[in-house]
Amino acid sequence: MTGYGKAERVFGNKKIVVEVRSLNSKQFDFNLRLPAIYRELEMEIRTKAAKELERGKVDMSISIEETAESQAIPINDSVFMAYYRQLSDIASKNSISFNPAEVVPAILRLPEVIRAQKEEIAPEELDAVLQACAEALNALIQFRKQEGAILEKDLLSRVNLILDYLQRVEPFEKQRIHDVRKRISDSLKQIDANIKVDDNRFEQEVIYYLEKLDITEEKVRLRQHCSYFTETVNQPESVGRKLGFIAQEMGREINTLGSKANNAEIQKIVVMMKDELEKIKEQSLNIL
Repeated sequence: MTGYGKAERVFGNKKIVVEVRSLNSKQFDFNLRLPAIYRELEMEIRTKAAKELERGKVDMSISIEETAESQAIPINDSVFMAYYRQLSDIASKNSISFNPAEVVPAILRLPEVIRAQKEEIAPEELDAVLQACAEALNALIQFRKQEGAILEKDLLSRVNLILDYLQRVEPFEKQRIHDVRKRISDSLKQIDANIKVDDNRFEQEVIYYLEKLDITEEKVRLRQHCSYFTETVNQPESVGRKLGFIAQEMGREINTLGSKANNAEIQKIVVMMKDELEKIKEQSLNIL
């Protein structure tokens, strides 16, 4: 869900600049900074961003770069000249020295000389702001898609690794049967070397013990979860939360497989599977 987008629009003497950044988040958290003159657009921008981005911690800033001409504060020339004439007349009547270079700065500080007026925003300028926002959001979405393609490749490769590890478990399962039988037999001999064992009953006990350690169901379910994960990744809609849930189910089967392993080599393979699964969970947080 990380991404960055930027767009610019020129309207008259203004250059409207929109920047938007996105970080991972379970919910949609939108922070908007915009000039006060565009405040009426806030709800429309928030609604569009929520619809387009769905999830993530998003920061959007809208700024205006103005030319020197547009930044200049207008002077009320009629008021200025009225003050100037009054001061000139007073100086003339009272024989006071009148220096325009000294008088002008004083006049500019007098009331109403600097024209304070509310800036009127044309509808076309508001449209330009909205268009710039749409372009910036689209640029961020394209950034997300590029990152998503890389994440998809990485996730699928890790799921395939888990399946490969699962395949490597099978040879050690056969070895387990021999090891369990030998361990029980050795334990009986330690009790009494001359003890006589009923072979049929011994086999029954071994089978009973191995049934508790059987991991066939866990392997089947884990393969199903991996298959479902792969199918879900390829779906067009937002699947981030669903992938997180599937990864949790994969984790349950891997943990159960490890608890039943009763074999050092299988335990090593389980650890490698857990390592890949943790990376899958981390990467799933980056997906919508």
